[in-house]
Amino acid sequence: MILADKIIDLRKKNGWSQEELAAQLGVSRQAVSKWESTSSIPDLDKIIKLSEIFGVSTDYLLRDSMGKAEPEEDADEEAGQEARTVCLEEANHYMEAVREGAGIIAAGVSLCILSPVVLILLMGLTEAGGFALSESAAVAAGVSILLLMVSCAVALFVVWGKKLEAWEYLEAEPIELSYGVKGAVEKKKTEYAPTHSIMLAVGIPLCIVSAVPIFMGAALDDWTAAMAGVCVCLCLVAAGTFLLVKTGLVYQSFQKLLEEGEYSRKEKRHKKRDDVVAGIYWCCVTAAYLGWSFYTMDWGRTWIVWPCAGVLYGAVCGIAALAGGK
Repeated sequence: MILADKIIDLRKKNGWSQEELAAQLGVSRQAVSKWESTSSIPDLDKIIKLSEIFGVSTDYLLRDSMGKAEPEEDADEEAGQEARTVCLEEANHYMEAVREGAGIIAAGVSLCILSPVVLILLMGLTEAGGFALSESAAVAAGVSILLLMVSCAVALFVVWGKKLEAWEYLEAEPIELSYGVKGAVEKKKTEYAPTHSIMLAVGIPLCIVSAVPIFMGAALDDWTAAMAGVCVCLCLVAAGTFLLVKTGLVYQSFQKLLEEGEYSRKEKRHKKRDDVVAGIYWCCVTAAYLGWSFYTMDWGRTWIVWPCAGVLYGAVCGIAALAGGK
């Protein structure tokens, strides 16, 4: 139980409202409300007064919230690298910014996935003779819409990347959480866990079943049906990816603050190398995708580059880790 929960529990046991507790402490009701919602933390003199009012020790109030993170096995390698302190206000601002931006960034990723859909539809309709545009006009219109959608997505990435730029150090530098911050973040992470599980449970199956429309279109042995199947596939992938990216970003915000998983201090030391590998790899994949697509104009097949690249990326990272002596 963290400090906020203890204040709520002790206040209710005494039958006091937030206003009544605030009056005894000489603070506003809003201050008590912020303490109980982990938006802020009472200073030391208020904690001493709380212990006197509730008849408990200050040790009881602070014990669970002041635990320091256990030293990592390779702590000696961190010697000389000063940890940056993160206060509760900064942590709350970061988590709120991520919650606001996660949906927008996820929408940008989905736009990129959906960008070829119009081109594929126009090509399919033109091939079937059900559209007034010539093939060259259909390609021009489809490519224009593709580039427009990708441009909108890039704009979203740039805008929200700038807004989150202030917290980039969470991914690369060791941090030290101020008193009460760890407990507050862990509480928010626990509260979000059911939502995270639901979004994963929906998003992953959507991506898996996305291949079904392609198989159905191929089984019908009809060009229009095949193109429609690819479009439905991309729509399902976009929907599933939106959920996965959105919930992944929110969940990662907790991991970054708690230095868990890929954001542990050990992993942070290898981040720069991984960023270089990812930058080179995905630039090459994008160049290969666009080159193949424009050369063959077979957009209904070239999309296969992305899932293949995603699978191979794990192998590339593994090779880079071995080469770097990870």
